[in-house]
Amino acid sequence: MTRRLRLAVPNKGRLVEPTVGLLHDAGLVFEAGERALVARVQNFDLEILFVRTNDVVEFVNDGVAELGVTGLDLVAESGTDVPQIRKLGYGRCRLTIAVPNDSPFRAAEDLAGLRVATSHLGLTRRYFEARSIPVEVIPVSGAAEVAPRLGLAEAIVDLVSTGSTLVVNGLRPIEEIFASEAVLLANKGAVRDRPDLIDSIETMLSATLAARDRKYLMMNAPMAKLSELERLLPGLESPSIIPLAHEGMIAIHSVVEADRVWSLLPRLKAAGASGILILPIEKLVS
Repeated sequence: MTRRLRLAVPNKGRLVEPTVGLLHDAGLVFEAGERALVARVQNFDLEILFVRTNDVVEFVNDGVAELGVTGLDLVAESGTDVPQIRKLGYGRCRLTIAVPNDSPFRAAEDLAGLRVATSHLGLTRRYFEARSIPVEVIPVSGAAEVAPRLGLAEAIVDLVSTGSTLVVNGLRPIEEIFASEAVLLANKGAVRDRPDLIDSIETMLSATLAARDRKYLMMNAPMAKLSELERLLPGLESPSIIPLAHEGMIAIHSVVEADRVWSLLPRLKAAGASGILILPIEKLVS
């Protein structure tokens, strides 16, 4: 008997809340307790494993879980070629070289012969080696920001999101090494042996993510204004046009990018649209 599909997700850190939120928004019904290690999805043949963020890649690569969600930086750090199904658009951050504000360093080349503290040993070493810059990479398990203050290193390489942590610790960025975000991974064997289930999960998550970035617009307008309104509404393919009871009037339905809606409304009204409705989209499969 084939066991349930397993999805490994982080149990702590910045990716937990958006990952659990995405799974719930996708329609998966499960309870994620604070100390839960496994959650059984009630409406899909899936179990969710809550593990350390750093262990997700290993779980997926070894086949303990068929799917996993973790940071792209940890995938690159691991050096494995585990298949990446899709980026998920949240948890965005940058692996960045940073130095004390009062230091003279302005570029990675200025660190030649010096010490760089980081928990991302593989990515950091590969970056400096590719640039032929000799540095001593100092491993730290966390709080790399304090390394210069403690005299452990002249620079750090760490994940930066807003940059506020650097500012608080008197540091400034000089170069970006790697851009990261959450990513959906799959085990090679699962991609080969259970493609339908893998595709189902990927479609479920992709449809949910696509819907978050778009709104559904409905409006009435004179038929004579259709060409002008169509130019303002670059939907997925073309807007839907529905004749109304009043002769010469139509209803126009279109999907638009969410961040364009408010700048678009005045132009739609000026072009003759009225009774405009803005609706959320739950799922969008394109």
